[in-house]
Amino acid sequence: MDTSVLPIIIFLPLVLGTFLVSWLKQFSRGATALGAIGVSISSLALLLTQAKEVFNGHTVIQTWTWLPQLGLDFSFRLDALGLLFALLISGIGTLIYIYAYFYLSPKNSLSKLYFLLMLFMAAMLGISLSNNLMLLLVFWELTSISSFLLVGYWSNYEAAQRGSRMALTITGMGGLCLLGAFILLGQVTGTYQIDQILGMREQIQSHALFVPILLLTLMGAFTKSAQFPFHFWLPNAMAAPTPVSAYLHSATMVKAGIFLLARLLPIFAGAALYHNIVTFVGLFTLCMAAFFAIFKEDLKGLLAYSTISHLGLIVCLLGIGSPLAVAAAIFHIINHATFKAALFMIAGIIDHESGTRDLRKLSGLWQLLPFTATLTMITAASMAGVPLTNGFLSKEMFFTELLANLSGPVMIGAAVTATFAGIFAVAYSIRLVHGVFFDGPIGKDVPNKDAHEPPFGMRAPAALLAVLCILVGILPALLIEKIVNSTTQASTQNFAFEGVHIALWHGFNLPLLMSAIALLGGIAFYFSLAKGSRIRHIDLDPVLGKFQGRILFDLFLKHLLLNSRKFKRATENGSLQSYLMWIVLFSIALTAWPLASQGIGTGTRELTHAPAMAIVLWLLLFSACWMMLWFHHERIKAVLISGAVGLVVTMVFICFSAPDLALTQITVDVVTTVLLLMSLSLLPQLTPYESSISRRWRDALIAIAGGAGIAWITWLILTRDHNSISWFFLQQSIPLGGGTNVVNVILVDFRGFDTFGEITVLGIAAIGALCMMDGMRAHGTTITQGLTYRFNPSPLMFRITASWVLPLALVVSLYIFLRGHNLPGGGFIAGLITSLALVIQYIALGQDQAERLLRAKSGRLYEIWIGTGLVIAGLTGLGSWFWGRPFLTSAHIHMHLPILGDMHLASAALFDVGVYVTVVGATMLMISVLGDSRHTSMSGPVPRG
Repeated sequence: MDTSVLPIIIFLPLVLGTFLVSWLKQFSRGATALGAIGVSISSLALLLTQAKEVFNGHTVIQTWTWLPQLGLDFSFRLDALGLLFALLISGIGTLIYIYAYFYLSPKNSLSKLYFLLMLFMAAMLGISLSNNLMLLLVFWELTSISSFLLVGYWSNYEAAQRGSRMALTITGMGGLCLLGAFILLGQVTGTYQIDQILGMREQIQSHALFVPILLLTLMGAFTKSAQFPFHFWLPNAMAAPTPVSAYLHSATMVKAGIFLLARLLPIFAGAALYHNIVTFVGLFTLCMAAFFAIFKEDLKGLLAYSTISHLGLIVCLLGIGSPLAVAAAIFHIINHATFKAALFMIAGIIDHESGTRDLRKLSGLWQLLPFTATLTMITAASMAGVPLTNGFLSKEMFFTELLANLSGPVMIGAAVTATFAGIFAVAYSIRLVHGVFFDGPIGKDVPNKDAHEPPFGMRAPAALLAVLCILVGILPALLIEKIVNSTTQASTQNFAFEGVHIALWHGFNLPLLMSAIALLGGIAFYFSLAKGSRIRHIDLDPVLGKFQGRILFDLFLKHLLLNSRKFKRATENGSLQSYLMWIVLFSIALTAWPLASQGIGTGTRELTHAPAMAIVLWLLLFSACWMMLWFHHERIKAVLISGAVGLVVTMVFICFSAPDLALTQITVDVVTTVLLLMSLSLLPQLTPYESSISRRWRDALIAIAGGAGIAWITWLILTRDHNSISWFFLQQSIPLGGGTNVVNVILVDFRGFDTFGEITVLGIAAIGALCMMDGMRAHGTTITQGLTYRFNPSPLMFRITASWVLPLALVVSLYIFLRGHNLPGGGFIAGLITSLALVIQYIALGQDQAERLLRAKSGRLYEIWIGTGLVIAGLTGLGSWFWGRPFLTSAHIHMHLPILGDMHLASAALFDVGVYVTVVGATMLMISVLGDSRHTSMSGPVPRG
């Protein structure tokens, strides 16, 4: 069995699909649709190649090691449960792509919709196939983000904006809870691998953290699958285009919480708290949502509440947790996906053809849309649980398991509740059919009284699903029984389960009686409400009042926003002095609290006398800091003094035999000083005196407390013996990293991922500076009374000298770079040296001339450098995966080259190239932005220096 197919199934829509639909839009809408459909069918075909063996009980696992010490791996798992959900996602997704092509107007962006649907499909496939909890969580959050964008597809509609924000807030909150649950689960089990965790039920349930794990997991599942009390986000998400509703809110996204419960069922089964909460929440949601669905005037609103109700049915079965109940849940997952996706498509057809989906305006459309009406009757019958449909079979199994697994008054109450839910389901299903297609002649309020059947491509997906509803309802044992039993075994991990026999007739029994009562009662209940069109005038909103979920949610956000603004006004007063005070006070409190109960006296380590050089450097540092305190109101002097402090720190590093740190410090110090001097041209030369005498004393005491605290912590560390890990790096630097410069090997190999993150942050900071400085000029003005500094051409002698400096500096940079893996140097230091040389050219030639020579107009070149550097560094890290090694693992060889002789080459050097290019790009982008003479001033004319 080919295990490498698993990530391909996910990456086809994630990478190829998103690229194709973005590229093909330049040709035609048809080409875009064919690209999306082709990618979806490809994922479906790859899944089908694994179906036979997986449904026979085999499990496919593929793992790529990433951070094994933290338990973070790219691990994928395909068992019957994952395969079933993946088939639903890709199969119904293919039908949705076909439907969307005909549904969406040419004036709307089809490529945008397909792009977001592809992203969502990949995320859902990732959830279904993940074998690592943290990887599953990444895909889980990607579904929240992509669904937010899909629900808000029509961004100019206020309802779409509100619905997308509500969905993201609720499901995002659940995602945070799920993160907590997964972290706790990893701490309890020592692993994040799902296949290992599923076998640790006793260990997990006996642990003190089991209850928090369970409750946090249920929060994640209930919010995603719209269970009470988090159900209200789903009806408000109906502002999305109908293809989105048909895909996300019937077969995929709302089933993610169901999948999570089914996947983790083996570790929760047997815990009374789990069974009680999940069964009750599911049963209550089932009945409550079914009742509300009857009175919804919007077709999609009715279907949304019916979806919530059916999800409650599935959750209730998973809460019961017996193998037969799980089998019923799995069966209903399949059935619900078929009839509900079809019904959403039909709702879109009705809206598309008639111009409205308001049930108060619709009636008599049977005359205009007979084929659509037939499809609606079939799928609505399945939704209501009418015999000879698949929905009837799974509803019967639900009634059976409810009676078999509960007892006493609880069983009676559950049976009554389930029967009422069945009555309500029949009632809203009849209203859907009767209210739209019958109930009198064509409604006078229907915008388009000349509606006609839609194109075949728009009807075909719904027709296929309707046929499946009938076929599965008549021939369940032939079409679906094996899939249900295999999936049940995979979900419960009970491979001794002999399976359930799904048949159309089980004789006269209590579940059949409950179905008959639901069917007849639903018919009677609906027509009693419909008599005289009373149901069209019933509005439950005034009855519920402020207890509606949407209103409570808006009220919560309103108070949260008001309190946040009050807190902001109290703390954010625009005073840097105040901000620093709170930061220092908080740091002191945060540090003092854990140290208060510890021994904070001098340690027992033998002390040594301070050498004369240390005393001299300390006095220099003290003098520089005192001068900073004295002259801090004069900005130019303050910057120069801070540069002097950096030079003293450089000398300290030299004394401690840390040449790498010294080189880094001196280059960073110079570049930072240049940037600060340029920044000062935007500000007055003097800072205002804000402090009163009392505030100065207060600030002095806080500063002394903060400085003394840091000094004392340093003293505590230096006077105590501690175990250092430096021996590991010293021993392994050459055999594992291939370099004698331990510092550089750590940066580009052992902790290369940290370095990659740091250069990414550096690039983001530079681009952030570009965005912040847009529309500003780095020159003094008559208003700011700042400096008249700018990069004007310098005298001839300086320009000639600078022309010699650049090639020499580049040679030095190359030398520093090449020696970095074995001697002090490296890409970061070399990049700063190159940046300094380029800054000298800016000063000598003037910014305009320098950028013309470098072809760096408006900093665009430097943005490209940042991106190129990050790509080089990232690809270097990914390259190690091809040899089955962790990200950024270095490879090194010895070679004898002509002329150059013996050379020691390491792949980390390529990573260092990425560091070098990013550093140069980021540094020069910030400098060019600060000195850009093309930006327009917001404060008047600029005097030239």
